[in-house]
This record gives sequence, structure tokens and C-alpha cells, in this order.
Amino acid sequence: MSKNRPIKFRILELFLDGNEHWNYEIVSKIQEEYGMKSNFQRDSINFDIIELASGGMLKDIEQKVDDDGIYKKGFLLHKYTITDFGRVRGSDACFRYV
Repeated sequence: MSKNRPIKFRILELFLDGNEHWNYEIVSKIQEEYGMKSNFQRDSINFDIIELASGGMLKDIEQKVDDDGIYKKGFLLHKYTITDFGRVRGSDACFRYV
């Protein structure tokens, strides 16, 4: 992983494993990799995930309320999977960027 890679590229790269991921799993992974520790940065990463979903690259497949405070207590958590469009765009962007 390159720290210089745009965050949205890295998010798509994480989803290219073909597995389903909760937003908080991806957010915490990106925070760790990029040294982004603030709540503002946490929410910015989550917003990037939402933008990828609104662009059709990720699909929201499950939701639940964060009763335990995993991400933010009372917040709606989302589980995503990559779409075929996202797989193509992610592969193009992730491989071409380097």
C-alpha cells in the first residue's frame, strides 16, 4: 500500500478482495494506514465511502444502528460490497496509479 495513493483508490482496493465490509472496518483500516486519528478525518473517510456508493462502485447491502459505539454510538452502520462497475474502475485506478 502506498500512503501517497488517493484514499478513494485505497478504499476500492480494499473492496477488491471481493468480501463484504462494514464501513467502520474500512474507516479504521484507512485511519491506521494514513495516520488519520481525528473524528473529522474518520467522518471524511466515511464520506468517501458514501461517495463511492453513490457513484455506483459500492453497493449498500446491510445496515444496523451502532448500539455499541463501534464507530459512533447511535449512528447508522452500513455494510458494502463492490459492484462490477467498481471492480472495473478500482482495478483500472489501482493498477494504473502506480
